[in-house]
Amino acid sequence: MSLPEWTPEQAVAELAALGFDGIEWRVADDPPTGEPPGFWSGNRCTWPASSFERDVPRIAALTRGAGLEMPAIGPYVRCDDLETVESLMRGAAALGVPRMRVQVGAPGPEGYRETFARRREEYGAVAELALRHGVQALLELHHQSLVASASAAARFLDGVDPRAVGVIHDVGNMLREGYEHDPWCLEILGEHLAHVHVKNAVLRPAPDASPPWTWEWAPVREGAAALDRLFDALAGAGYDGWVSLEDFSTTLPLRERVRDDLAYVRELSTRA
Repeated sequence: MSLPEWTPEQAVAELAALGFDGIEWRVADDPPTGEPPGFWSGNRCTWPASSFERDVPRIAALTRGAGLEMPAIGPYVRCDDLETVESLMRGAAALGVPRMRVQVGAPGPEGYRETFARRREEYGAVAELALRHGVQALLELHHQSLVASASAAARFLDGVDPRAVGVIHDVGNMLREGYEHDPWCLEILGEHLAHVHVKNAVLRPAPDASPPWTWEWAPVREGAAALDRLFDALAGAGYDGWVSLEDFSTTLPLRERVRDDLAYVRELSTRA
C-alpha cells in the first residue's frame, strides 16, 4: 500500500535489491486513474480483488522469483461480504499466504453497540472460513472503526480461536484513536497478536478546523509514536512475527523512504 508509484514488477525488484524479506500485497479493485498514483486511489502496486484467484500463479512466480516472502495480504473486504472473503481466502491458501485482513468497518446508523454485535456475529462465520481454508483472518486496529484499540479488539474477539482470527497492531492508526501504553496493549491482545504494521504520524495545528489540529503522516523516525518503546515491548512480549512497513509520508522520494524505513526498523529490532 505504501508503494503507490511502483508496479508489482518494480516493487519486487526494488525491495529485493534493498534487502527486504517480504511484501504484504495490497489487494483491491482500484484501477489506474491516469492521475498521479495515491496510497488509497490509483495505487499501481495493487492486485485486483476480482481476479485475485486467477492471478495466483503470476503473483507467486513474481514474488518468489525475487526471493521475497508473503506474510499476509491486505484486501479491503468486510466481514459481511462472506462470498468475497472466501474467494480471497482460497486465493491466499493457493498462494501459500497464511494471513489476510478482513475489515469490520465503522459503526452504522443504528449505533456502535448494535453494529458491534452484528459484526461480531458475522466475524464468527469468517473464523469458520479461516479454519477451513487455513488462512488466519486479521482484524486491524484502525481509527474510526469498531476496533480502534486493543481493548475493543479483545472484547470483539472474546472466545474466538486465535488460530482463526488475529489482530494487526498498528501504532500509527492508534495515535489518531485508540492508543494504549505499548506493553499493556500487547498484553491485552495476548494470543491474538498476529501481525504488526509500522508507520508514524505527527500532530499539526489546523486553525480553521474543529478541533484546531490534525494528524499528518510522518517519516517513521520523526512522528509521535515512540517506536523504540514499541519494539522493546514486542520483544518483551515474545513477538517473533512480521513487521510490515506502511509509511504514508512523502517527505522523501519513494526509494529513499523505504530504504531508510528498513534501516531504522532493523536498528530498532536489533537493539530490542
